[in-house]
Amino acid sequence: MSTKISQTAEVQSFFKQVVGLDNDAGSPRMKQVLLRVLQDCATLIEDLKVTDDEFWKAVDYLNRMGTNQEAGLLVAGLGLEHFLDLLQDARDHEAGAAGGTPRTIEGPLYVAGAPKSEGFARMDDGTDPGTVMMLHGQVTDTEGTPIAGATVDVWHASTKGTYSYFDQAQSDYNLRRRIVTDESGYYKARSIVPSGYGCPEQGTTQEVLNYLGRHGNRPAHIHFFISAPGHRHLTTQINFQGDEYLWDDFAYATREGLIGELRFIDDSSRAKEFALDVEKFAELKFDFQVLKVTESESEQRSKRPRALQQV
Repeated sequence: MSTKISQTAEVQSFFKQVVGLDNDAGSPRMKQVLLRVLQDCATLIEDLKVTDDEFWKAVDYLNRMGTNQEAGLLVAGLGLEHFLDLLQDARDHEAGAAGGTPRTIEGPLYVAGAPKSEGFARMDDGTDPGTVMMLHGQVTDTEGTPIAGATVDVWHASTKGTYSYFDQAQSDYNLRRRIVTDESGYYKARSIVPSGYGCPEQGTTQEVLNYLGRHGNRPAHIHFFISAPGHRHLTTQINFQGDEYLWDDFAYATREGLIGELRFIDDSSRAKEFALDVEKFAELKFDFQVLKVTESESEQRSKRPRALQQV
């Protein structure tokens, strides 16, 4: 076929009608985006000779993915969430606003409204037999000035690789806390060493990864939101040095500057410094640097829809 049907004036006019460009109602931005989606999908179908069976299999997949609520997992696994970080990095560089602790993906498992405390928090409820972990560090600006009153919103998985709220066996907000830094910008938390995890083996994300010949595993990690008035909000996470999947994360979240050294300690005197009731524990020290900003919008995290615990 010499002429591409998808590129004909008739089809292009039809798509413009479909998205409502022949009326003044609705959202101009939504019309613009959906027109591009329809045009690109039509081109893909025609160029790659997508069969009817393949098309309807894809529609069925979208139905099943939505039922499983795995869209957030899939965009991470396909590298789209990482691409958003790369795009913002490039924009920052062009605007001369680069620097500080690197950003990386949020992932789909944040829950808003975790308990807030001043300076220190215990994150675990004591039911997980994992290794006690002392997590601590300092929040500063890019010139090293401590930031008092910054909020360190931190969450991570259990030793089974599951997250509270999504794992109904865990107590409310287990392994989730918000810590306000002290007058010197320090935060401290007692928790347990988290485990890495993989996509559900029978889930729709792993189904796609199987077609791509890829695994769905993540290294052990800890998520953070760092926020403070007058400074840009930071979404990031720490991965652990030496983890099997450190540089083979299916979600592409590992970045230079975001690798923490988890030190395993067997020292009663050191334990007393942290007021611990155990001698053997793990310590992870990680400092954060955030950029000063003048526009208040940059202080806020994205408006991405997130879960809210009902307690």
